[in-house]
Amino acid sequence: MRILLVHNFYGSSAPSGENRAVLEERDLLRAAGHEVVEYFTYSDAIRDRGVLPVLGAAMFVPWNSAERKALRRLVLEIRPDVMHVHNVFPLLSPAIFGAASGVPTAVVNTLHNYRTVCPASLPLRNGRACTDCIEARSVRPALRHGCYRNSRLATLPLAASVAIHRRAQTYVRYVDAFIALTNFQKSVLAQGGLPKQHIYVKPNCYPETPQPVPWDERDDKAVFIGRISAEKGVDTLVEAWRRLGAAAPKLEIIGDGPEADRLQRSTANGCRERVIFVGRKAVDETRAHLSRAKLLIVPSTWFEAFPLVVCEAFAFGVPVAASQFGTFEEIVESPGAGRLFTAGDPANLFQTIAALWRDQAGLKQMGRLAYDEFVRKYSAQKNVETLQAIYESALETKRIRLSCATLERRAGSAELTLRRNDN
Repeated sequence: MRILLVHNFYGSSAPSGENRAVLEERDLLRAAGHEVVEYFTYSDAIRDRGVLPVLGAAMFVPWNSAERKALRRLVLEIRPDVMHVHNVFPLLSPAIFGAASGVPTAVVNTLHNYRTVCPASLPLRNGRACTDCIEARSVRPALRHGCYRNSRLATLPLAASVAIHRRAQTYVRYVDAFIALTNFQKSVLAQGGLPKQHIYVKPNCYPETPQPVPWDERDDKAVFIGRISAEKGVDTLVEAWRRLGAAAPKLEIIGDGPEADRLQRSTANGCRERVIFVGRKAVDETRAHLSRAKLLIVPSTWFEAFPLVVCEAFAFGVPVAASQFGTFEEIVESPGAGRLFTAGDPANLFQTIAALWRDQAGLKQMGRLAYDEFVRKYSAQKNVETLQAIYESALETKRIRLSCATLERRAGSAELTLRRNDN
């Protein structure tokens, strides 16, 4: 197949698992023999360049005619079988989905977050999960609360984008297949108005097939990997470790973010020796830290779509302790690859970690089940097979759409001819 891959890369100052997932999937498609043509834009083009570029980009968040026209020209020029779109924010806009209208190119959209139905993209408000906009199918709650960056002004273009494309039925008319990362995410997106019959589930993958480090050779440590910000729940994690005291295993916090300095200072009160802020590391080094751990902790305060780090943990046979949301109930608890705890509750997290660490045999078994789950669901081969099947389904949907459109045109032409004859 010839695949036109479309993605707006997030800024390089905040490394993104989504960016990495796009590039890894691109490489897997090429390795499988597909031709991949890239259409990439970069948020770095406007980041740190003053107010005017940012304001200019905000104007195009709901609708960017120039990008739609550019993609339309490219589609007509190269005639791809599939136009696979990942992120369109902030430089592309959902208007680009119409670039393949009226031609056989199928349009596929991977939904790494909830931006199509939630202006903030993260169903989160005041540190807790919030689905007001999704349940109401309205952007009014987001505007009222200023959900994006705690600013009504900043929220406005994103809210306008959701409202405009919901009213115009952009996703219903132009997207032939949506890809959700979990069944839970699929249910939330369908609740927000996306057509459930066209939402397929394909999780993230890990592109290699590592051999897990033997359990007895691993360090007695747990790890957190990610952005150190409020929604990631690292404050809950640090407080749980303070409660664990001297009995706590070593905890490595790998990453950086706005909460890093404050939380690092807070560990001075009783747990500095057990909580190590490693800082931001290169991907290979981060994976080396993860591979030698006995537990990954994901204390998020909202139901993430599918953190890439969970998939990586499974690939290394590392069990996971995660917040009790539908996403993690599906990918962690259901296969027995870890344990869940109450989000934002350091006491419950403390109890969960203490129980897990006392039962090393049980923790080791969870690690085995995690690796089995990786082989069954998250390997490179499984990912490509699933993606190819989704492409085929999208192409069939596009063929049906074009056939229906042709029949409608013929019916309209016949009706017009009859009217003329009657006159």
